[in-house]
Amino acid sequence: MSALSAQDTVECLQGMIECLRAPELQLLLGFAGRNKFGSKLELRDRANSLLKLRSKHIETKITEIFKSGDRSAVLKMMGPGGNMNYTAAAYQQMLSLAGYTAQQAALSQTRNPYTQPPSFPGAPAYGAQQGYQVKPGSSVPQPANVKLKKLPFYDIHGELLPPTSLLAQGSSRFQEAQFQFQLTPQQATDIASNRDIRMGSKLDYLYQVQLRFCPLDSTVEQGDEFPPSICVQVNSKMCQLPNPIPTNKPNVEPKRPPKPINITPLCKLSPILPNIVNIKWASEYAKNWVAGIWLVEKLSSEDLLDRLKKKGTRNPEFTREIIKKKLSDDEDDIATTNLKVTVACPLGKMRMTIPCRPSTCDHLQCFDASLFLQMNERKPTWQCPVCDSPALYDNLLVDGYFLEVIKDPVLPVEENEIILNEDGSWHPVPKEEEDAKKKKKKEEEEENKEEVDLVDLSDDEGGAPLIAPKAAPADDDSETAGTAAAAGSGSDDEGGTPAPVAPSGEIECIDLE
Repeated sequence: MSALSAQDTVECLQGMIECLRAPELQLLLGFAGRNKFGSKLELRDRANSLLKLRSKHIETKITEIFKSGDRSAVLKMMGPGGNMNYTAAAYQQMLSLAGYTAQQAALSQTRNPYTQPPSFPGAPAYGAQQGYQVKPGSSVPQPANVKLKKLPFYDIHGELLPPTSLLAQGSSRFQEAQFQFQLTPQQATDIASNRDIRMGSKLDYLYQVQLRFCPLDSTVEQGDEFPPSICVQVNSKMCQLPNPIPTNKPNVEPKRPPKPINITPLCKLSPILPNIVNIKWASEYAKNWVAGIWLVEKLSSEDLLDRLKKKGTRNPEFTREIIKKKLSDDEDDIATTNLKVTVACPLGKMRMTIPCRPSTCDHLQCFDASLFLQMNERKPTWQCPVCDSPALYDNLLVDGYFLEVIKDPVLPVEENEIILNEDGSWHPVPKEEEDAKKKKKKEEEEENKEEVDLVDLSDDEGGAPLIAPKAAPADDDSETAGTAAAAGSGSDDEGGTPAPVAPSGEIECIDLE
């Protein structure tokens, strides 16, 4: 300590106090006869106040306690690229007291995301450097030079575990690997102090610890993909994975949706305590996998929309030239002088507010940027709603031509169709044509309407339906049956007995009066 300047000595002592755990701070304060109860932050403040005494005994005690523990994890955070600012001399002194070299203790915080960690002469093995704890017979994680596709709704703020290969070891179908990572003080603070705690909303972290899987292939950028039969535990707690997508194919294991895993709720938000991750999966022939962990900031569709606006709009002249080219194209030997297009979004069927389209698409039709981002926030597909080709966020551009059309007061509020002219200009659909269109639509609706005529079969008085009498039998005995019926119906006034019947061949006249 004598070789350092006074300022460097104070910073070195402050750095060592920063590395001490709560019991060690209590030991130091007890040695100095100070209050050793309270939170760790309070204990640390009291320990730093001891430096004002400039006591050699206290400085020696701080050094003694510092050297008695393993400080590698915290020292890595203090190095170049870390989140703490110390002079080089003070940092070198702390490394020397802890028995480390500057290269061994440096944590590569300045690496680009998704790249292989660098190596240096004399550095410990990759597994030991990252604190891996591999069980006997399990897979040994190895660095992988694999780049994962960028996720538009997440900004990367730190690499906690670089892309690491999960190689199958032995003939066992089920493999296992275990490793650990630690958060820096700043990372732990960012996570803990940025939570969405709005009333009625589900607790969510704006800063997240994100676990991703993909196949081991360094030739192209890899998208998220889960190994088969995967099981993840973080700090001995089971991690919930996306539910598999059902499949009707026989003997085929359902795949899980390709998305990252938020393991923040299972992590220890402390720069001192390590986080243990255990991965189990089923090996496949000639196929290996990669796992990586990053600290990310979650973005919303509004955030991406603001960034898209700040990117600027595509020059209206660019779209105007496309219109001229399309209308002057004589490949089909058909002269076209104008083209009808719509300013309604194909997603919401309403007029666009921020028309955009990918730079990789050659069609004129745009879609609403806000609605497109909201849909991808719920289910990210990033496909163009016009032609179904990839529509990556980085390729989206606001179209200045159609933005001018939408804002032009010449376009009626209720009208979404316009006519593009061969000189690149436009005008609303003529009123006569629009009226004819509406009239035709109305006529079609009337033709398709079914008319039902109701027939009234009731009489005027009783309202009962009219019933036709039954016809008389048409056989030979019909006349005799009719005569007998008529005769049988006659009766006297009192008893109702039937009238006498005359002998055969004679007809007796009966006076009914």
